[in-house]
Amino acid sequence: MDRATTRLRALLRDKDFVYMPAVYHPLGGRLVENLGFDAAYVGGYVTGASLAVSEPLLTMDEQLSVAGSVANSISLPVVVDGGAGFGEPLHTMRTVREAVRAGIAGMHIEDQLYPKRAHYHKYVAHAVLTEEFVDKIRYACRARDETDADFVVIARTDTCRSEGLEEAVDRLNRAADVGADMGLLFPRNLSEAREAPKRVRLPLVYVQSRGNRDGRPLIDNDQLREMGWRACIDAQIFLLAALDAAERALIEVRETGAWTGMSDARAVDMRKRIETLIGLDRFYEIEEQTVEGKK
Repeated sequence: MDRATTRLRALLRDKDFVYMPAVYHPLGGRLVENLGFDAAYVGGYVTGASLAVSEPLLTMDEQLSVAGSVANSISLPVVVDGGAGFGEPLHTMRTVREAVRAGIAGMHIEDQLYPKRAHYHKYVAHAVLTEEFVDKIRYACRARDETDADFVVIARTDTCRSEGLEEAVDRLNRAADVGADMGLLFPRNLSEAREAPKRVRLPLVYVQSRGNRDGRPLIDNDQLREMGWRACIDAQIFLLAALDAAERALIEVRETGAWTGMSDARAVDMRKRIETLIGLDRFYEIEEQTVEGKK
């Protein structure tokens, strides 16, 4: 089988739009694959939340461990949130190399300062100077070329929020000049979302940030495709849906002593589906051919 990086390259070449839901464990990755999606994403937000530390406190090892465990449990290519590269250009190069070794197919690297601050979640953009960002992308691309030329480097800028579309476009076009494969920015409104793909010299990735509190638009995939965006990261859909359902179930049990949100038949079906996703039938088969079959 081709490497995950090669599969991602082919996917981006052959499809005009790629949707990537964010997951934070292998079972979620298996579900995404089983439902027929083309790729999966492991974001800093979902990894940080799942570890109850938040994205700014994540280490490289923590983020790549989660993303690598997802990547190695599915055949779909996985893109990871590489934050600010976990340091300066030299550190960013190592982050790229470690991602390749972990079986990850691509990574976005941003122009936030490192270490990141918790105020990032209040939409405060602590952007580094353009030259520092460009250097980081240049050396990330060097690490890509030295390790696996098919690894996808996505340059991400957060400056649209604070400094406007013009600054964000300039940074991504500068990133294109040093070898970035794709770009990622955060348009503040529909007008900027329509304008960005026309002005950036890179294929653009949109971040569907459900529950955001800064008014960034949620745009459906068909509209994004029509606007010229080439991919969409759905950054919180799995985490929000999972925690919401679990919270409602647990509240009902706490308050009534029972859970009526799922019938017994549905629970049996869901458990079987989980066991199918993790490959339990194959485990049974191997044990029956060995230790269980010798009884």
